[in-house]
Amino acid sequence: MPIIVNLDVMMAKRKISLNELSGKIDITPANLSILKTGKAKAIRFSTLEAICKELNCQPGDILEYQDEENTI
Repeated sequence: MPIIVNLDVMMAKRKISLNELSGKIDITPANLSILKTGKAKAIRFSTLEAICKELNCQPGDILEYQDEENTI
């Protein structure tokens, strides 16, 4: 998939655990884990907004587009 999720990188930079972040943004740890590992097929803007607000970052810090042709 050409969309790369860098949530784990931002969480490491902010020194916040998955359980701590999930509690602060009111999402289950299981759903946050699915997003963090890049297995999610979609994300609500309200969830993205909550993550960005809590991590003090921009959506582009979490989501990245990578052309499939350039990943070989």
